Amino acid sequence: MSTPAADFLSEYARHRATEGRGLTGEALRALPYLQGGPLARQWTVRARTFEALLRAVVKPMAAERRGPLHILDLGAGNGWLCHQICSMGHTAVAVDVRDDDVDGLGAAATLEQQWPDRFERVIASFEDLPLPSGLFDLAVFNAALHYARDLPRAIGEAARMVEQGGVIAILDSPFYRRDVDGTKMVAEKRAQGPARFGASADILLAQDFIEYLTPERLASAAPQLSWRRHRVFYPLWYELRPVMARIRGARPPSRFDLWTARAL
Repeated sequence: MSTPAADFLSEYARHRATEGRGLTGEALRALPYLQGGPLARQWTVRARTFEALLRAVVKPMAAERRGPLHILDLGAGNGWLCHQICSMGHTAVAVDVRDDDVDGLGAAATLEQQWPDRFERVIASFEDLPLPSGLFDLAVFNAALHYARDLPRAIGEAARMVEQGGVIAILDSPFYRRDVDGTKMVAEKRAQGPARFGASADILLAQDFIEYLTPERLASAAPQLSWRRHRVFYPLWYELRPVMARIRGARPPSRFDLWTARAL
């Protein structure tokens, strides 16, 4: 018997497939440096955030600890980040509630096989992790934290996963300066749902995800942590989005950037 959660996962995978996200072979292994196709421009943005993570967190931590890091990839999808991390000599665990072959953990199987001693997949919600505490140097929410239903719990689980002094990082989740702009985005998404998702709109929009973040939301969800925003310089077309929104009289767009906090 199907459940709302199972129906969502099935329809979400189908929708992702229609968007062309089911990458395989060299295209999958190359992520986040996708060279062509309709998603290439989107991946140029994600590549910049990934490079910021390497520059601001991974490389300094590896130098400080004089050895490879153990990294938890939360919302790992097809495992591209774990693959890149493993290619640098680190070890990684990919966690996602999705196990489909489009861009869930099923698609990550071929990448895991390339790194049998470094790469592991775990099917689980990042709000309820079946892993021992303090196991990792770094926990990364990989374009995923806006899919949380309980933000304090999700961040609390990530904090539990890293050792004292370890880092929690947020990549590629939409941040707004003001809550009112995030609320407007959610309203627009729901209004455009039938046109965007067709017959699957009710299923895909029924989940109670938080959808977006603000600095205030993040601070109130984890007051024990001190968050730092690392400004990422994205391609010009991305950086001009606020200007274009003002010209059109539209709400301000979100930003991604990199956010980090040290576990206490």
